[in-house]
Amino acid sequence: MKNLITIIIFLSVFTGFSQTMEQDSLTIQLAFQKSDTSKVKTSLRLVKVLYNQGDYSKALQYIAQSEKLSNDLNYEKGIAEITYYKALIYAKKNDYINAIANYAKSKELFLAQQDTLNVAKVNNSIGLIEIERGNYAKGLEYSLSAIEELEKRNLKRELCSAYKNLATAYNKTNDRTKSIEFNLKRLEVEKDLNNEAGIINTHKALAELYSQEKENRKAIEYYEKVLDAIGTENDSLRGEILPRLGGEYLYFKDFEQASAYLIEGLQLNRKTNNQLGLLISLNNLGKLNIQERRVKLADIRLNEAGNIAESIDNKPELLKNLALRRQLDSTNRNFERAFKWQRDYYELKKELDDEKIIKPSYASIDEDALKSLTQSNTNTNLALVEEHKKENLANEKKLKDLKLLVYALVALTAIVIVFFILTYVKRNSNLQYTRELEDKNKKIELQNEAILEQTKHLEDINKVKDKLFSIVSHDLKDSLSSIKGFIDLLKDDQLSQSEFNSLIPELSENANNASMLLFNLLNWSKSQMQSLESNPSLFDIQEVFEEKVQLLEQKMDKKGILLRNKTLRDFVYADRSMIEIVIQNLLTNAIKFSKEGDTITISNHISSGKSIISISDTGVGISPENQKKLFKSSTFTTIGTGNEKGTGLGLSICKELVDLNHGKIWVESDLNKGSTFYVELPKSNPQNT
Repeated sequence: MKNLITIIIFLSVFTGFSQTMEQDSLTIQLAFQKSDTSKVKTSLRLVKVLYNQGDYSKALQYIAQSEKLSNDLNYEKGIAEITYYKALIYAKKNDYINAIANYAKSKELFLAQQDTLNVAKVNNSIGLIEIERGNYAKGLEYSLSAIEELEKRNLKRELCSAYKNLATAYNKTNDRTKSIEFNLKRLEVEKDLNNEAGIINTHKALAELYSQEKENRKAIEYYEKVLDAIGTENDSLRGEILPRLGGEYLYFKDFEQASAYLIEGLQLNRKTNNQLGLLISLNNLGKLNIQERRVKLADIRLNEAGNIAESIDNKPELLKNLALRRQLDSTNRNFERAFKWQRDYYELKKELDDEKIIKPSYASIDEDALKSLTQSNTNTNLALVEEHKKENLANEKKLKDLKLLVYALVALTAIVIVFFILTYVKRNSNLQYTRELEDKNKKIELQNEAILEQTKHLEDINKVKDKLFSIVSHDLKDSLSSIKGFIDLLKDDQLSQSEFNSLIPELSENANNASMLLFNLLNWSKSQMQSLESNPSLFDIQEVFEEKVQLLEQKMDKKGILLRNKTLRDFVYADRSMIEIVIQNLLTNAIKFSKEGDTITISNHISSGKSIISISDTGVGISPENQKKLFKSSTFTTIGTGNEKGTGLGLSICKELVDLNHGKIWVESDLNKGSTFYVELPKSNPQNT
């Protein structure tokens, strides 16, 4: 990137130097030429150099001299080109009236000479100035009429300007599909010209358009192209793109990727004091925090974003901020504040909608008129002049009609003013009543939304309760009934010593099953009711494996299972008690589905800065159909190799606990060959990376 900037600077200096030499050469040449058409042509070349350098005052001096000489010589081509350059300079000076007048005059002269190329250039220039002034329909008309001639002659720089004009106008008239089409055409031309800045600007424009069209994948693609192109050199643009890119990932609930871009954007914009980038970062981080239920942090960020939006008068981002504040306070059941944000949101939205009311888009322009205007570039001289005369006559007729319309409007305005004075008092009282009624209705809507959310939450909790009772009444009842029956026999002295000894292992197994069932049920129900929180710290994962192996060693010996311990000393950043639950569940499952003579292997290693834990067995394995049912919230269980029963909740709990610790869990298994469960955990606090 540094090399590219160096080359650009060198070329700019070299170009400026060569232009200065050309200017001096043309000035000397002009001083010694005779007063004929060749002197006019030389003067026009000098005017072009001065225009490209931005020296408009000096250019106008030579234009005045050349215009006088061209008029004396009756050199029509020279007059036409001089008039066109005058229009270009007036446009650069924001003198709209003189610019349009000279564009119209030069177009008439070019039409008379059948110079279709320069007619196209004039139309394109008029289109640009009209679009810049907000006359989008008119700008579209002129730019479209220039396209055919410019494309036919493959004039890349002029085409680039025309495509950019059309893309801007279509976007302003809310025809984003057409805007995307012409931006893509512009992108191809910018690539042919090898214009790095133009390519970056076009990628950015396409990303914003695709974002507005909800084509978020394409928006991400073009935002990432901008980032790749600018590298780390342009902090201002990078500070704007990073939070926008993070916002796009929020639509896919990819919170990890979104958070990475948003945090980087926030830090960069704070460092460079880029208020727009800071505003976008804070708004999107607030949205992310709401989705993650980190309401306090969301409130802090949205308040700061709202203050920045008001200070820099960015209404679109302020509108987004108001919607997020309403959502946050509605979630927190602060309905008074939520109602205030909603009222402010609708008022600002109405204001923005009113600003969008512009002239009809070019789609409403008569197709025959457009076709006639486009074809005019290739017609004969007489047809071009005749069409231009018709255009002038039509404009004069429109002007007369406009005057009549103005007189009619003046009279109508007087009548309307009298009417409004008579109805003013009554309207005020009705308006006040209507506003109060709207306020009450909006409050009721917010309360109803909150009631519906609470009802859904209660229904979810009730489903958890029903599932919990169902499992307790089925599996736990069996284990406890068996234990109770054994105790009753013992109490009534109905067991001999040998019978007692033979039943002890079965009693122990039932007690273990009941204990494990209660353990899983309590953790599962707690996580389902959203009260389970992670309390992470650094700890050695090898110690956890050693503790759990000692706890389950008797079970493995009883089933004749061999254990291979390949664990290494390695620290992970997670909630230790939660990870102990996960490892105990996975080891218990491995024992449950292994036969006598099978092997269980436990190990851990580091991959891409994460700790990967694996628990492998050579047991019965899992079919592809059953693999799809694992880690689901619904209960799914199968009988172990020793007829061990389960609740079907163990792996569901494992997944939830791993997710709470910013990790991943997955399985690889082949039927009748065995299974391997993997758990990926961070080695440091993910929020600090």
